[in-house]
Amino acid sequence: MSCRNHLDIAKSWPFEEARKIIGRLGAVPGKDCVILETGYGPSGLPHIGTFGEVLRTTFVMQAFRKLSDIPAKLFVFSDDMDGLRKVPTNVPNREQLEANLERPLTSIPDPFGQYESFAHHNNAMLRRFLDSFGFKYEFKSSTEMYKSGAFNECLSKILEHYDEIMSVMLPSLREERQRTYCPFLPICPRTGKVLQVPIIETHLDSRTIVYADPETGNLEEVSVLDGHCKLQWKADWGMRWVAFGVDYEMNGKDLIDSFKLSSKICNIIGGRPPENLTYELFLDEDGKKISKSKGNGISMDEWLKYSPHESLAYYMYQSPKRAKRLYFDVIPSAMDDYIDSIEAFHKSENTGENPDSPVFHIHDGNPPHLSNCPKFSMLLNLVQACSTADENVLMEFVKKYIADGSGSSETMDFTKKMVKFAVTYYEDFVANTRKFIVPDDLQRRAITELRDELEELDHHASADDFQTKVFEVGKRFFEDDIRSWFKTLYGFLFGSESGPKMGSFIHLYGVGNTVNLMNKELANGE
Repeated sequence: MSCRNHLDIAKSWPFEEARKIIGRLGAVPGKDCVILETGYGPSGLPHIGTFGEVLRTTFVMQAFRKLSDIPAKLFVFSDDMDGLRKVPTNVPNREQLEANLERPLTSIPDPFGQYESFAHHNNAMLRRFLDSFGFKYEFKSSTEMYKSGAFNECLSKILEHYDEIMSVMLPSLREERQRTYCPFLPICPRTGKVLQVPIIETHLDSRTIVYADPETGNLEEVSVLDGHCKLQWKADWGMRWVAFGVDYEMNGKDLIDSFKLSSKICNIIGGRPPENLTYELFLDEDGKKISKSKGNGISMDEWLKYSPHESLAYYMYQSPKRAKRLYFDVIPSAMDDYIDSIEAFHKSENTGENPDSPVFHIHDGNPPHLSNCPKFSMLLNLVQACSTADENVLMEFVKKYIADGSGSSETMDFTKKMVKFAVTYYEDFVANTRKFIVPDDLQRRAITELRDELEELDHHASADDFQTKVFEVGKRFFEDDIRSWFKTLYGFLFGSESGPKMGSFIHLYGVGNTVNLMNKELANGE
């Protein structure tokens, strides 16, 4: 193994996680490929939190590859052999799913009528998003793994250590659940349902278990191999760490206790639990946990309707150990923060060796050059100021702004996409929320003076010159509360409590247009 010296001191969380894996390798000799895993339960439509876990694990894998010569792979595992416990509220033909409760997800008809099963539909949705982001991963289906015999060796070990595993699991369960718990879930040959029933006998020599059919009372003997049984998910989690040789897997805060139990099972059957990061959960607009069955929060499709995937990646990168709201109103700031991060990366003295920058990880060490790129918030206000959704009209302003700052063609292409997103976002979320202020006497005098002084400035002045002028006028009238001055301008010009850097906006929109806009709003307030 060789380490890249200039990355040794990187403190960003993906590198910290990658070093955990490197430290682990001494205790797992002979490892010729590192395995990172992320899991998904397709009992509901994939939500953005599932995507976030894959993205964050990819950041760790990329960081590991920069520190080590050992190959690394990411497995995306779908627990699609699990039985459907409840019907999601955000799917069509719910009665069809209701009629198939308790059956494996790969045996339930697709309510959308597009795929072989409900699980196949949800798996395809997830893979489509992962592929659109260019993720490198291997997809693993629980159904395929069980039925192909890939898990047989580990299933035999679970059976061999049945009593030890029961002694780990039973204390974690309620008394009522203790009476019915078994790590094995037989697939009923009569109904096809995944049964949660107590086991009466285990036969190690034949690799079978005996249970009583809950409806007929008849004793049934079934093999634990080749997909005739699956494991309860905590046992399943620990089992597949051993089967796949998983070195790293992260999980949400709600699964801390589950990870501990699965780790004990992993140890019992001769494995070593993976290195782990526990992340905080994503919340919807009301501060509630995002749920697959409820479909609350914001979906990947919805985010990508209003902003490019780079902004979503940026939002997912930030502070994984802190709970964050994941709703439409976070999109503009995520987009602006991404652009700020790009600019800061290329201004750094150690450009190309700045591994603690978010965009280093988002672009795997090679962020694009987006010089003089307008902010998303500025584009939203440009749509308001121009009173148009015509992207061609808006781009005429943008082209001049970018050209004045010697922006690249890469910047122009990226901004053109942003203009389209800004129009869509403005129409859906901003247009009907504007609340313009009517300036009082002091505010009106300050705005009028700014208008007059802007007219006297060279119309080809820089954004910094315009910003200086705005600040100078504000100091004259709001010396003790300059923030109130900018809040006044935002409310007066844009109908909002916040807005873009005024100098940059004036530079983008033009002095003449800005003066006309101020005259229009001043007249409206008379």
